[in-house]
Amino acid sequence: MLMQAAPQLLPWYAEQHDECALFERAWRQRLPLLIKGPTGCGKTRLVEHMAQRLGRPLVTVACHDDLSAADLVGRHLLGDGATRWQDGPLTRAVRQGALLYLDEVVEARKDTTVVLHPLADDRRALPIERTGETLLAPPEFMLVVSYNPGYQNALKNLKPSTRQRFVALTLGYPEPALERRIVRTEGSVDEALAARLVQLADALRRLTDHDLEETVSTRALVMAARLMAAGLAPHEACRAAIVDALTDDADTAAALGEIVVAVFGDGR
Repeated sequence: MLMQAAPQLLPWYAEQHDECALFERAWRQRLPLLIKGPTGCGKTRLVEHMAQRLGRPLVTVACHDDLSAADLVGRHLLGDGATRWQDGPLTRAVRQGALLYLDEVVEARKDTTVVLHPLADDRRALPIERTGETLLAPPEFMLVVSYNPGYQNALKNLKPSTRQRFVALTLGYPEPALERRIVRTEGSVDEALAARLVQLADALRRLTDHDLEETVSTRALVMAARLMAAGLAPHEACRAAIVDALTDDADTAAALGEIVVAVFGDGR
């Protein structure tokens, strides 16, 4: 008797506005997509969700300042006395008709991101200089990049010639009702705990007198909720997943801890 495989569930994603519709229309029109938003707001989860929704493989690259064009496109390798070509993730995604996701693209060197230009305009082509090959992207291929505008500076920014090749989508942290739903569902906690965590996030996000590079993310709230669901006390969970993740400064951590106490009580 043949057993049918269970259908693969979509990665759960709670839509903030109409971003799924924009994503799908960009894919159908063969347009590259730029997703902007703060840390932990759901950029990567959206891409994972849409890749499965569209029935396409997903190739993800975590960008960093040592990422070279060869890392993306591919290189010749020496082995067994001969050289052979090995595709990089960009080339592999084009051949497969996959969704290629470059996470935090501004972390890559500018001379690296230029290799994306022929794929991100009407040519939809990938010239591979080292092999003399030019790949034409199939209709199913899509280029998606993301970055956090909060980290922008003169040295880490997309060139205008790169940005203007993309359709842009801006995400933020969800509205409170939606964020409570996300924390409750992803963190496996009840409505009351989810509401308190979102209340804590609202208080922390309104801080203006502490030198924090980033504020608390929805992802951090979910991690705190999961620790609570595993039996950790709320204060300890918030300390581990939120306070100590946001700062190394003892005075700032103490101030954030006071806000945790104001929301959850003193724990006694």
